[in-house]
Amino acid sequence: MEGELEKKDGYLIGVISDTHGQLRAEVAEALKGADLIIHAGDIGKPEVLAALGQIAPVHAVRGNMDGHWAFGLPEAEVVEVGDLLLYVLHDVFRLDIDPVAAGFAAVINGHTHTAAIEKRKGVLFLNPGSAASFRSPATVALLRIRGNSLQAEVVEV
Repeated sequence: MEGELEKKDGYLIGVISDTHGQLRAEVAEALKGADLIIHAGDIGKPEVLAALGQIAPVHAVRGNMDGHWAFGLPEAEVVEVGDLLLYVLHDVFRLDIDPVAAGFAAVINGHTHTAAIEKRKGVLFLNPGSAASFRSPATVALLRIRGNSLQAEVVEV
């Protein structure tokens, strides 16, 4: 699932969470052109990761609703993009490290099904909301990285 990112000037990261086993065509379309996709858990089925992998390399963490098939996925992962480190976990309330002290530029999470973009002590906290088919509107996030600059936006699909 991991893929090395080619070193370049800027990156477009697709951020998704809480698909619960389905990947809507509109969600996949919103992520096209991404250099990397991060799935913040509650994936639902391995087929979701396979479909996302057809768009871009995928980093994914296990969510609380993911079954036995997902036990090989980490509960948290550090993803390096350019010179920045992103910390990914499903439930931000389980964050047990200081992201500032650890040098993370962003903390990416899911779980709440509510999209949110917030800066805390210089660290971007990003929740893409839920991309599940039962959710209307479904949301994903796009994270643009250029050097040490991060710009996030939530996209309704």
